[in-house]
Amino acid sequence: MRHRHGLRKLNRTSSHRLAMLRNMTNSLLTHEVIKTTLPKAKELRRVAEPLITLGKTPTLANRRLAFDRLRDRDVVTKLFDELGPRYGARPGGYLRILKFGFRIGDNAPMALVELMDRPEPNAATEDDTAGSKEAAAGKSAKATKPAKTAKAPKVAKPPKTAKVAKETKAAKDKKSAKAAA
Repeated sequence: MRHRHGLRKLNRTSSHRLAMLRNMTNSLLTHEVIKTTLPKAKELRRVAEPLITLGKTPTLANRRLAFDRLRDRDVVTKLFDELGPRYGARPGGYLRILKFGFRIGDNAPMALVELMDRPEPNAATEDDTAGSKEAAAGKSAKATKPAKTAKAPKVAKPPKTAKVAKETKAAKDKKSAKAAA
């Protein structure tokens, strides 16, 4: 029975494991989606979700606790300014872990870890007329092929110029001797 065996060691020393999980948490909070192995993803959830809960109440003590655990000022700022208000009404469950096939080299199970309710990357750019509409409609952009355009005529390249011969060492010595005299 595995009672009271709390964490996955992930074949690492404790310092390596803590540093790896800190780096993965920083990457997740920065990019909001990362790809990793399934056991690492499940262990990452135990580190990242309490930090997002900490970011929901923006006090100085909570900022110091978050900085102590993350050691990255930009991530702490994003945690309290963007992610905390975004998940203010959600009572936990901030991460989604999707199984993502198997790794080519060693057949390890891979996972995609993403934050829930993250904004669509194309939603911010409303300037695109066709691109944002197709992206909002789903994956219909892959199904339709773009229209072929006429190729531009090839422009003739300018002729190559003759390369200047490099001076030999003896010629350089003669020039320096004349300049010194």
